[in-house]
Amino acid sequence: MPFDKLLSPLKLGRVELPNRVLMAPLTRARTPDSVPGELQASYYAQRAGAGLIISEATNISPTARGYVHTPGIYTDAQEAGWKRVVDAVHRAGGRLALQLWHVGRVSHEMVQPDGRQPVAPSALRGEGAQCYVEFEDGSTGRHPASTPRALETQEIPALVDDYRQAARRAKRAGFDMLEIHAANAYLLQQFMATGSNERSDRYGGNVINRARLVLEVVDAVSEVMGADRVGIRLSPFIEIFGLSDDEPEAMMHYLAEQLSLRKIAYMHVNEPDWTGEGPRLSDEFRRDLRDRFRGTLIYCGHYTAERAERLIADGLGDAAAFGRPYIANPDLVERFRREAPLNEPQPETFYGGGGEGYTDYPTLD
Repeated sequence: MPFDKLLSPLKLGRVELPNRVLMAPLTRARTPDSVPGELQASYYAQRAGAGLIISEATNISPTARGYVHTPGIYTDAQEAGWKRVVDAVHRAGGRLALQLWHVGRVSHEMVQPDGRQPVAPSALRGEGAQCYVEFEDGSTGRHPASTPRALETQEIPALVDDYRQAARRAKRAGFDMLEIHAANAYLLQQFMATGSNERSDRYGGNVINRARLVLEVVDAVSEVMGADRVGIRLSPFIEIFGLSDDEPEAMMHYLAEQLSLRKIAYMHVNEPDWTGEGPRLSDEFRRDLRDRFRGTLIYCGHYTAERAERLIADGLGDAAAFGRPYIANPDLVERFRREAPLNEPQPETFYGGGGEGYTDYPTLD
């Protein structure tokens, strides 16, 4: 069989996966009222052949938003909507993780409750950061992010509790796993990076302090879900939305060791391949993560079946997550199994809209 490693089963924490082809989290901006509906249930159920589906990034609170038409997990209606999606995926034989999201400074007053400032570790605007807003005339589009206000130290326990409450709702909705979004220059990575965190309290300064919030969130979510049903997404070396970091390797080393001690199910490493030139992570870096983190290592970023097979065969990773290929190929696993050609995605339909470019891509059969 082609791709013997990639298509082999994997025990991911407490969850048994039939293969190592994961569906990466993909923001699609198709929930105008922030409540997942039948369209989302159909979309995710179509892709139930994945070893694990990781949902689109989902706001943990009203203040977590930076993009309109993205789903949340902080109201009863959102919880019920996600339960419909989970049930549909389970009926189709799949497994679904919810990605918990707070954008931090990648936001604007137009998408914040009562027009308030977004929050961040420090009052530093993310240069070049764009959010997705609704204008006064009802149209939607990109808009430069505004300058945030710095979270007060005494506000942080409530922020951690937002993650805890989101985890409780996700557990009630029936999700198999939870993924904490600590990547792509959003709030948790803003706390971890030297260029966006100028704090002088226990959440700023050295690596231990800058990692404190993300580890508190991991602990809170694990208390609810169980550490063996929790993963985290990280993006070392990424430089988007004005993010910069002088100590990315030191942070990853510390996090890998701390997350290993907490026995979470997996680390999902998003490789910084935004230029289209391929990943910059070296095999040495991957081996170092393997030595420090004893759970499952998942990599994501311009992977093909061939590259993913080599990654697993070489012992550098345990699974690969696929993003754009899963937009256009709901039966991606079967296409890999048959070595069949892939549908090409339509970038013009990636964000917003209805079923076109979302649930209408053909399968092999």
